[in-house]
Order: sequence, then C-alpha cells, then structure tokens
Amino acid sequence: MTRRLLLRTAVVIGTLATVRGLLSLGDAAPPPGSGPQTRGRPPAGAPGSAPPDGYRPRPLDGETSRSGPGASPPHADVACTVPAGAGRIALTFDDGPDPRHTPEILEVLRRHGTPATFFVVGQSAVAFPDLLRSIADEGHAVGNHTWTHPQLTTLPPGRVRAELGRTGALIEEVLGTAPRLARAPYGDWDQASLDICDDLGMSAVGWSVDSRDWTRPGPESIADTVLDELRPGAIVLSHDGGGNRVETARALDRYLPRLLDGGFRPVRITP
Repeated sequence: MTRRLLLRTAVVIGTLATVRGLLSLGDAAPPPGSGPQTRGRPPAGAPGSAPPDGYRPRPLDGETSRSGPGASPPHADVACTVPAGAGRIALTFDDGPDPRHTPEILEVLRRHGTPATFFVVGQSAVAFPDLLRSIADEGHAVGNHTWTHPQLTTLPPGRVRAELGRTGALIEEVLGTAPRLARAPYGDWDQASLDICDDLGMSAVGWSVDSRDWTRPGPESIADTVLDELRPGAIVLSHDGGGNRVETARALDRYLPRLLDGGFRPVRITP
C-alpha cells in the first residue's frame, strides 16, 4: 500500500469522526455581519482581493485555549533545538499561508538568502495553494500545523488524526511530497497526539525562542526578543498568518542581517 493511500485512508477515518463530532455540536452561527462563508476561504470580495485585516480562517476566529498562541511547548519529547554546530538555528513561521504577509516574509528571506520552515494551516493552504508552492519553490521546508488550528489535547483521537491527516494529504497533493514535520497549535502535544503524528510519518517540532510577535509589541521589540534569546541550536517561533503580521516582517528585516553578521546560520528543520 502506497504512502498516499495510507494518508488518504487516515483522512477518511478521521473525517468521519470529525463529522460525528460536529453534528453533535450543531451548526455554529457565523460572526455578526459576516454573511455566508465557505469554510477555509476568505470572505467574498473583488476577484483576487486579499482578505480583510486580521482575517483568520474559521474556526480560528474567537478560539479559546488553555494556553496562548506563543505558549512554550509543554511536552518534553518534542524537539526544541537543531544541531548547534556552526551556529545553526531555525526560523519558523506558523499559521499561513497568508496572501499579504507570507510574500512579505518570503521577500525578506530571499533578499538575505535564508531558508526557513513554514508550518501551514490546511484551511489557509487549500485557499492559497500557489503560496504553498512558492514557499517550497523558494527552498523552504513545509510542515503540518493541522487543518483548523485546534488544541489537539482537547480532541478525541479521530479528530486529531483528521486534523493532521487532512493537511498532510493536501500538502502532498499540492507539492508532491508529504510533510515530515508537524507542529501542534500552541505547542500542545500529549502522548496520544504524538503517537498519531508519528503514525502519519511526521516528527513533532516545538520551539525554544518565542518571538511573541503574536502580541504585536512593535518590530523593535520583536527583534530585540529574538536577538536577546537567540542561542546556537535555537528554533525561533514567528507567524506569517493568523492575523496582521506586518510587524513580524519588519522585525525579520531588522534582526536577520544582525544575526547573520553575528555568525548564526539559519537552516531548514529536517527530521
């Protein structure tokens, strides 16, 4: 049985569990004034127009969690470093692809000849497959960040498998290669979700430096946080989606040349 068939079988099983769970909860009402919306796609507008400021694919809107977007990974088994030799570090970006902010970040990385790792949300990737291809075509690694960005430790195993399996199958369909890396939303893994991740052929990845760009403290503050906490072997958490990431792109343009001048060498994460 091929890997593609295994992935699609896992997606079907998980999706059935997801449907049963959703039916038990009933239909959620859309936000006031939002009008009809296709799950995972931006609100209607002019053809080719970018979604409005702060757009996050539903059900990320209004999500709640026991831990904030930049919480430290709680599970000791999740890798939070890369090999530290020669000053190697890893820059990572979550919650995209986003039609405005992902290209901004890609442009900064391209200008400085720097590879990175992008953990994509399936609902965003299915809406913007060309951006997903751009990430890979420019030499960056693509990882799995679930389909709808839920807290995996609150879900039954079937839902966890559906979230990871569906996104993995999409990435393989668009890029021709299944993802080998996964990051749980909020960094929140438990043993059951780690086992499912491993069963789907992916290695779980955490982080060791939280840029706290999700708090939008300003580009200088984000850059200072990264540079103050950066050590050889670090994995840096930032975001190219899930909200307004103008500050993230500007901060990257500030700290990236400085860390390169300081002898750090950004690399893609590999299992």
